[in-house]
Amino acid sequence: MDSKQEVHVRKVTGGVDTHKDLHVAAIVDEHNGVLGSEFFSTTRHGYKQMITWMRTFGTVERIGVECTGSYGAGLLRYLEPLGIEVLEVTAPDKTDRRKRGKNDTIDAENAAHAAFAGIRTVTPKTRDGLVESLRVLKVCRKTAVAARRIALQMIQMDIVSAPDALRESLRHMTRMQLIRTLAAWRPDITGYREVVIAYRIALKSLARRYLELHDEIADLDVMIAGIVRELAPDLISRNAVGYESAAQLLITAGDNPERLASEASFAALCGVSPIPASSGKVSRHRLNRGGDRAANSALHIIAIGRLRTDPRTKAYVKKRLTEGHSKLEAIRCLKRYIAREVYFLLKARTQKVNQLQATA
Repeated sequence: MDSKQEVHVRKVTGGVDTHKDLHVAAIVDEHNGVLGSEFFSTTRHGYKQMITWMRTFGTVERIGVECTGSYGAGLLRYLEPLGIEVLEVTAPDKTDRRKRGKNDTIDAENAAHAAFAGIRTVTPKTRDGLVESLRVLKVCRKTAVAARRIALQMIQMDIVSAPDALRESLRHMTRMQLIRTLAAWRPDITGYREVVIAYRIALKSLARRYLELHDEIADLDVMIAGIVRELAPDLISRNAVGYESAAQLLITAGDNPERLASEASFAALCGVSPIPASSGKVSRHRLNRGGDRAANSALHIIAIGRLRTDPRTKAYVKKRLTEGHSKLEAIRCLKRYIAREVYFLLKARTQKVNQLQATA
């Protein structure tokens, strides 16, 4: 067999250290030996050059990519139609980093080694469907809510320090009465050098900002609710599951929830799976402080809602309390059961969508 045929049949694994403007790619052979590394631009042409370069070493079996949710998102979308297995590489091994040091080339080689060995890797979210649209809208809503809260805080602070003539007329109003009153003011902007006029201008600006953000949030809520109803109508129909909680759980599962091997993996992803912490004759579990904390919060909200309205949940928590558990521990157990319920609902929905696509 000549060298050209040997290169053609060789199976190789790639690794990519992602950045804003340049990606660093490395390639390892079927014995995990480094064959080379190269820099490529973060454009479609750069992605094409990267794949062409990798294929000069042999058949690319899989590629490990860092940060597929941010800097590596474009590369992930480019690789998906090519049929190459893509793995997201998680945090590097700290011991190895202390020994070898750190630079972009070493990080790319470490990503290739991790993809080859199947360690520190997970199946990335595809980020090309309705769930990605939902995520973008929800992030936008979150920032709008934060900005609205800051605007309200600034209004309240300005009223506290405002001259008496302004403060006395405003301090006893409800929130929306105050906002609408301030937004309707027509101060003489040419008198901005006077303290009272400056306060009026500032309060009017903040009130209008609050109302604009309020309307923006309402519009985003309509869009988010529409996507959630389309993606998971069965989830919304369950007791104490609101649109915000359902949206967050859908985002955590992603557009490809089939990457989750079991309901236990989804529970771990949400940070509600108990971690074994036994030693010797002591057998116990500790709280899982990892996972997606936003998903954990969504499950907590659902659990609290059911604890107030669902007789079965009340009976379960009461049983746990009689067994000697604290109320907080009972709620943690309840969140684990809710995660299982959500997983099977999402799995059934995914199977239904796949069947519809297959028959289309």
